[in-house]
Amino acid sequence: MKSPRTAMVLAAGLGTRMAPLTLTTPKPLIKVAGKPLLDWGLDALRAADVERAIVNVHYLADQIEQHVAGHRLLSIIVSDERAELLDSAGGIVNALDQIGNDPFYVINADTFWIDGARPNLVLLAEGWDDDRMDILLMIANKNQATGYDGRGDFHMDKQGRLSRLRGGETSPYIYAGAAIIHPRIFAGAAPGKASLNRYFDAAIAADRLYGLQMDGLWLTVGTPAAIGEAEAAIAAPKVHG
Repeated sequence: MKSPRTAMVLAAGLGTRMAPLTLTTPKPLIKVAGKPLLDWGLDALRAADVERAIVNVHYLADQIEQHVAGHRLLSIIVSDERAELLDSAGGIVNALDQIGNDPFYVINADTFWIDGARPNLVLLAEGWDDDRMDILLMIANKNQATGYDGRGDFHMDKQGRLSRLRGGETSPYIYAGAAIIHPRIFAGAAPGKASLNRYFDAAIAADRLYGLQMDGLWLTVGTPAAIGEAEAAIAAPKVHG
């Protein structure tokens, strides 16, 4: 498929685990290696030829609005959630009129990655199969991640089909904060708070949730202490996929 030209950037979260840094600065504007987290994501979108990004805002929204107003390389639309934080899926539903009818990228504004030989968002677009998929997640293996100490997010089979972990199960596969989603999954969705996890589960039930392992290094900066680890990884002479 042709790479999506539109993206939804989820930038409305509270960033509570990043306190005290987030007491005065929204998490998407916290800098890692001299660049705000949000800009790492916007640069990745631009490298994938995205033309338009919808950025939702809630916490310290004025700062994010002012920041993206100066962006010249992407057309950026601000989706205002000041009145109510709508969560990941709710934020998308709120912006559906701007997103349109074609598959679109979704990225979290607080995680980012260092690409391997080719941009991961381009690889994601090449892996999209509209006949089989409603959602395609970018997946990182734990051995290509920094700042992560969880039990994994999904099992992934050889075809890329994803399923949930059960009970005490663990997995090396982590959702890396970027995806392609077809807007048809939100048909008839009511406005208001909703998590993407609900839609992941519906896609699993329909056998239409897939993952694609990324190439490169995935970095998550959930706490102030993780910033140094991410910066050390960025400064390393070679990134291993």
